[in-house]
Amino acid sequence: MYAEPPSTPQGGPSFNRDELVAVTVQGQIAHPVARAMPYRIGYDGVPRVLPGTGGIVLNRRIGDLCVGLAGDHIEPGVSLHNNGREVIGPRDGPNNALITYACVGNRARVLSGAARGQQGWVTGKHGGVNHVMVDFPPEVLRRLAIGDRIAITSIGQGLRLPRHPRAELMNCAPLLLGRWGITERDGQLSVPVTHLIPARLMGSGLGKNTAWRGDYDIQLADRAARERYRLGSLRFGDFVAITDADTRRGPSWREGRVTIGVIVHGDSTVSGHGPGVTPLITGPAELLRPRREPDANLAAALGVRQPVPARERLTLAERDRRMRCKLREVPPKLAFRT
Repeated sequence: MYAEPPSTPQGGPSFNRDELVAVTVQGQIAHPVARAMPYRIGYDGVPRVLPGTGGIVLNRRIGDLCVGLAGDHIEPGVSLHNNGREVIGPRDGPNNALITYACVGNRARVLSGAARGQQGWVTGKHGGVNHVMVDFPPEVLRRLAIGDRIAITSIGQGLRLPRHPRAELMNCAPLLLGRWGITERDGQLSVPVTHLIPARLMGSGLGKNTAWRGDYDIQLADRAARERYRLGSLRFGDFVAITDADTRRGPSWREGRVTIGVIVHGDSTVSGHGPGVTPLITGPAELLRPRREPDANLAAALGVRQPVPARERLTLAERDRRMRCKLREVPPKLAFRT
C-alpha cells in the first residue's frame, strides 16, 4: 500500500499533499539498441565503439563517478521502456505516460522474473531514447533480465509549494522533497547541490518545449571550463544547480533564474553531449539559493548508499591516447577564377 509522506517534511517546505494523485505505471527492462554503424564519432575526431543506453548496468549506480567511463550516455541501474500499444492515442502513448508520470524518488517494484517482489527507486529520465532509470541493489541487478516488468508508484507531477508559488517543481517525488535537505529562511529556499553550472555549458536537450520528459546535457569538451567548475568530479545522482537557466517551458537561457536537477546519465564524447540533468526545481535566483554540500546526492538522500568520494577525472577523449584526427589548413578551392 502506498504511504504518503507528511505534508511538511522535517526542515523542508510544505507542499500540496492533499491534491496529489498516485498512479501505477509500468515498463519493461529495455534492451540496448545499436545503430546501423557501431561507431560514435567523438568531438576529438576519434571513432569509438562503446556501450550506451539501455539494458542492465551491473557495475554503475547512483553515487558512482560518471565522467571518464568507457561508455556513452551510460544509464546506471536498469532502463525502462513501455513497449505496449493501446487502441487509442499515439503508438508511443504508453511510454509517453511512463516517462511523464514517473518522478525521481518514486518507488519501483519488480513484477516478473527471478527478482519478483524486489523494490528500487526511480533515479531519472533520459530524453530522446525516452527511458526511465531505476536503481536496485547489486544482488537484485544480477537477478534481473531484459524484459522483466517493473511497476512504479508514480506521484509528484502537480507538486507545488503554496508558500513559494514562484518555484516550479517537476519530476520530483514528494518523498524526495522531504529527504533532500531543503530549508526555508528569510523567504528563500536553500537547496543542497554539489556543483554550480553556467547555462552556457548546457547542450543536447535545448530546443525542446518541455522539461517533464527527460533531461539536457552538460558539455565537458572545454577542459578549462570543466576544471573551473569541477565538472570532472560529477557522479550519478548528484544534485546540481544550473545558473541562468529556466526550464518552465523547456530548457532555455534566462538571466536571473536557476534550475536545480539531478545527474541521470553519464558523459559522452559526442559534440554537444555529456552528463544529463533531469530538472527538479526551477525559479528566480532570489528565491532558489543553491547550497554546496559534498554529498548532496540522490543515493544519500534516499538512504541507498554513501556516494563515492568526489574526485576530478579526465574525460574519455582525454584519457584515450590514440591519434586524434587533424585537419590540414588549406585555402578554400573556389568554383571560379578571381
